[in-house]
Amino acid sequence: MSKLQLFHVFLNERLTAAAVEIFGAVEKTVVEYQEENDRLRRLLRRTPEIQLCRTDSLQFSVSEEEVPSEQQEWSPSLRQEDPEPTQIKEELGTSQEEEQLQGLFDTKDSIFTPSCVKSECDLEDPLQSLTLPQTQTVENRETHSKPVDLKPLSKHMRIHTREKPFICGDCGKSFIRKAHLTRHKLTHTGERPFTCGDCGKSFIRKVSLTEHKLTHTGEKPFSCGDCGKNFRLKGNLTNHKLTHTGEKPFSCGDCGKSFRLKGNLTTHKLTHTGEKPFSCGDCGKSFNRKVSLTEHKLTHTGEKPFSCGDCGKSFNRKVSLTEHKLTHTGEKPFTCDDCGKRFIQKRDLRRHILIHTGEKPFTCDDCGKRFIQKRDLRRHILIHTGEKPFSCGDCGKSFNRKGHLTMHKLTHTGEKPFTCGDCGKRFNRKRHLTMHKLTHTGEKPFTCGDCGKSFIQRRGLRRHILIHTGEKPFSCGD
Repeated sequence: MSKLQLFHVFLNERLTAAAVEIFGAVEKTVVEYQEENDRLRRLLRRTPEIQLCRTDSLQFSVSEEEVPSEQQEWSPSLRQEDPEPTQIKEELGTSQEEEQLQGLFDTKDSIFTPSCVKSECDLEDPLQSLTLPQTQTVENRETHSKPVDLKPLSKHMRIHTREKPFICGDCGKSFIRKAHLTRHKLTHTGERPFTCGDCGKSFIRKVSLTEHKLTHTGEKPFSCGDCGKNFRLKGNLTNHKLTHTGEKPFSCGDCGKSFRLKGNLTTHKLTHTGEKPFSCGDCGKSFNRKVSLTEHKLTHTGEKPFSCGDCGKSFNRKVSLTEHKLTHTGEKPFTCDDCGKRFIQKRDLRRHILIHTGEKPFTCDDCGKRFIQKRDLRRHILIHTGEKPFSCGDCGKSFNRKGHLTMHKLTHTGEKPFTCGDCGKRFNRKRHLTMHKLTHTGEKPFTCGDCGKSFIQRRGLRRHILIHTGEKPFSCGD
């Protein structure tokens, strides 16, 4: 594991620990705050309902020195209906908690008299004059204080603790939030409550319907500040920005490979476990991605929902249509830094780069032959097994490659779909057309390294090389 990955692990651990400590401190503070609130409420209920006001709001003609000391105590004449008013001072002195409030009623610059009760105190709420710590009255503390809602923080903390308390009763899958479980249950019932008014397509989630509607309007409200490219979804814009920064924040813990998208990392991890959780109900073939299963199912139905607006050709994958459109525009956006050759598809560029590096990562276990592409290895293995899984429905002839079967079928139909734009000659294979075009341009791309002679076709060069080597690979059996 690299230093950067170790740093990521260390940083995540420290952040998680800090978040747990903060959560504990906040929870403790809220509990103490609520206990203090309850204590003050209890004291307020126990205090007799005597209307009080500060003397500094009244104009007394009697000074503090002229008032007898016994009148500074509570007087029974304040509220004659109270049975034992003289117990107020005693009650306030009996409890340590009540002593904290005693200063609110018994201060050296506040004198409470009978005349005070019947004058200004009748005109205003007496508790408004009693100031509590933090300049808040008891009544305001009760009225305006709201219990702190810890639910959002609790939900967030589950991301760090990985707690998933909500479990599906059908499949056992767990979720962090109850809303996610509710939405997941719809996958079992098949219910799709949100329907598009334009095309009738239904969705499990309302946000999916909202995003879908943009396909009808063509609106792409999210723009990249770097290149100006527009996107329908904010998530797509976020992912796109990583192409400018080159950031790949999601790393595989097994091999260290990094990815821009979390979904790509999740899919990649299945290559280590060998798990293929998505199975076709028709043929039993399994896939490690749901989208791969969805595309595979179209091979059974024969459906090709994506059509080219220029030539009408249809495809079962949207990405195939996108790549096909480049054949009309002639655009080849992927360029090799070593030789400058350009490609329509990024995967073609990746394969091409291996020619320069000489790397052949895929090896046959039977004969040790190595290949640049995995599909070439799969085809090669069929030579050892003798399997020919692709059969012609017309004549029964079998082939080990699907492409060979497709070309063979043209011999039955007589169709030659590839036409030369210069002379109109038609071919049943694209590569034959490509080689034919070289006869018009005069280009001979295959050159002998010994004598410099050039050839239109690679096989012509291979035959020519035997002249220099003197090799005669074909022997008569007789």
